[in-house]
Amino acid sequence: MSVRTVWSLGNFSRAVIRTATLRCVQTAHRRVGIAVKRDIPGRRGSRGTPPCVMTPGRWAGSRDCSLRPPFFLMSCAAFSIFSKLREEDEDLSEPEQEIVYLLKKAKLSIMKDEMDEAEELLHKTLHLAQECKSKRAILYTYDLMANLALLRGRYDTAEKLFKTTMVYMLDSGIKQDDNSFLEISLKLASIFAAQNQKDLAVAGYQFCILSLDTRTKQERDLPEEVMAAEEKTNTRLLLGLCLDSYARYLVSESQLLHAQVMYEKALKICKEEQGDLHPQTITLLNDLATVMEAQGRYDEAYTFASQALHLAEKADHPDHHIMLSNMAAILMHQGKMENLVDAERIFRKALMKAEEKKDAKSVQFIQEGLSKLARQKKEKGQNI
Repeated sequence: MSVRTVWSLGNFSRAVIRTATLRCVQTAHRRVGIAVKRDIPGRRGSRGTPPCVMTPGRWAGSRDCSLRPPFFLMSCAAFSIFSKLREEDEDLSEPEQEIVYLLKKAKLSIMKDEMDEAEELLHKTLHLAQECKSKRAILYTYDLMANLALLRGRYDTAEKLFKTTMVYMLDSGIKQDDNSFLEISLKLASIFAAQNQKDLAVAGYQFCILSLDTRTKQERDLPEEVMAAEEKTNTRLLLGLCLDSYARYLVSESQLLHAQVMYEKALKICKEEQGDLHPQTITLLNDLATVMEAQGRYDEAYTFASQALHLAEKADHPDHHIMLSNMAAILMHQGKMENLVDAERIFRKALMKAEEKKDAKSVQFIQEGLSKLARQKKEKGQNI
């Protein structure tokens, strides 16, 4: 089972988690009447100046990042449960081979954003799996159907399908602390967040984090012949993804100090397992800068933003323009005249890169920042 995906990259299930976390947080905001783009309550700084942007990393690229699928979903291999079936192709019966073929076609349709076709293929797959009474094929199909429903924002359907998948997993002997089971638990937590079921959402996030933290401690000293190093890494990476997802939810709830702690833990794991130049390491540095900036801790925000920007330039990070605009916003919030000059220069560089990427949302955000910066510079000039 591979967790080297959203964090190392390319597993469908983790991509779904990332999309679900971002989209569900935004949906939860809308249901309780919170404007997604407004400043976080309690923050300090110049009134009307735009806050930094939570960098979606490789999974989007603008303020409304939750509206886009991560990685366009899809540098993905099979999601983790399905990968077990794929690895055992030589042991499959003829009906199961047909099921594998249909599942692969369905996943390809999702990658092409042909969701109706994917759904039709999955219904055919489920019918065939039930006909041949293959429990594992039914399990894999339900899991992919649930992921598809979640991607389409059909939260009630996704919740029912994920719970059905969990029943089949337990019936197949998969334990509740298995990575594949915890992946689904994380997706359910994001669904509860979307439905504004805050207690269930928090309980879900915390269950995943506690379970994986316990596992990592138990696995840490196991010899290679008992557990391969890659399996230990997989568990740590999934823990990091849970911490990251929970942190984003906490930011949406304005629990900034708690979110900061989660981000710091996620960053530590990502650095240790994937290195400083990994896209997710850079994204987490930027997100930490954003949380610091939202608390009015501009010097600390500047430190993290500088690190993120330096590494983004070295690694050619796809969200380099967002990190530039965040740095400019932090300089603007610091309020010193010399910082405002630097902020304008960086904003204009970010604008050029955003236009090159045709990222309309980021272009709009940067243009708003430049307008407010001009007003701030004018006020400063009048006060001198």
